[in-house]
Amino acid sequence: MVPLNRRDLGLLVLRVGTGAVLAAHGTQKLFGWFGGGGLEGTTKAMEAMGFHPGRESAIAAGLGEAGGGALLALGFATPAAGAAAAGAMAGAVAVHAPAGFFAMAGGYEYPAFLGFTAAAIGITGAGRYSLDHATGHVLDRPWVVATALIGTALATAAVLTRRAEEQAAESDTESETPEPA
Repeated sequence: MVPLNRRDLGLLVLRVGTGAVLAAHGTQKLFGWFGGGGLEGTTKAMEAMGFHPGRESAIAAGLGEAGGGALLALGFATPAAGAAAAGAMAGAVAVHAPAGFFAMAGGYEYPAFLGFTAAAIGITGAGRYSLDHATGHVLDRPWVVATALIGTALATAAVLTRRAEEQAAESDTESETPEPA
């Protein structure tokens, strides 16, 4: 019998805990579970936060969280799962950044923590107690890690740049509109 490996056991606990939190949060967005707004409510919230198109942004955020979280918990396609979850959390960080760092004031502390944790798991790998290990790491190769992280970074940068440009344009339009007399 193979003895338990503490490192792999620790990765299992970290993966399942982080993945479950992300998956629950994503299902709030997609299905309205756990008191969430569902796709309709999330679409409206995304549009209000400056993400356009709202529905596609809601789906992407929900899938990044729910899908990435579920895959992290299972330890399957771990690099892509970690990258997807980290990308979704980067969008959340951008939304919360104006409130500062700490969550008590509405800041980005919590989504940053989840994003860094998901990225770290994606880079580290799922460990021995995972579906990646059981499948011979077919979706956990160095090139998958690089491709997933670079792809997510580029997509996240594009989405956040577009959002910032649209918000700047809206701000410019509002400042040019004369106030009623």
